[in-house]
Amino acid sequence: MKLVILCLCVAAAVARPQDTPPAELLRLDSTQNEDGSFQYAFETSDPITVEAAGQAKQIGEEIGVVMQGSYSFETPEGQTITINWVADENGFQPQGDAIPVAPAV
Repeated sequence: MKLVILCLCVAAAVARPQDTPPAELLRLDSTQNEDGSFQYAFETSDPITVEAAGQAKQIGEEIGVVMQGSYSFETPEGQTITINWVADENGFQPQGDAIPVAPAV
């Protein structure tokens, strides 16, 4: 799980414009429970906020991990974009005002 958090931080750092100062990690929380459930959250100074939690779930004959969480960031125009999501047996399901919606047919 720490590897996922590290990858997200590296991706955010690489994607930033090179003429701005690097973002600082303001908060990092991570919990791994004995039953396999977990949660993590972090916040950076640029500002990006990520929160997620997950647990094992029986899916058919297999055991999988289901997760739910959110992330938010600020656009160059100063607008805060927030995406809430669920990842389970139905796939990745993001929700948020910034996600385009296909026109009704």
